[in-house]
Amino acid sequence: MSTDAQTWPWPDSLDALIAAPKSHRLLFENERVRVLEVRIAPGEFVPVHTHRWPGAIYIAKQSDFIRRDADGNVLFDSRTAGPPPREPLVNWTPPLPPHSVENIGDSEILLITTELKQPA
Repeated sequence: MSTDAQTWPWPDSLDALIAAPKSHRLLFENERVRVLEVRIAPGEFVPVHTHRWPGAIYIAKQSDFIRRDADGNVLFDSRTAGPPPREPLVNWTPPLPPHSVENIGDSEILLITTELKQPA
């Protein structure tokens, strides 16, 4: 999926920092990268939002979660992948269209996401 300003089809109002500020905190940003801290408490539901840029996600703390699309359809239920790993790990993620996340586990989810912005 292209993240070119002319082809990104979702409004800036769905950006994670705007649409879901309770769980997303800006740690650093310049013209090349944006670093976010994402915290989702047990039982917390993160409203529909987007991530415009691809990035590396450092998963410091994990818990079971469900990711849904903007219409509420389940995209991923972590329980289908077995128990959450106990050790931190890093994953790559493409840009994410509108989605919500619900922490259905017993512990906090803590992520540090480094999004790679394309230069203008």
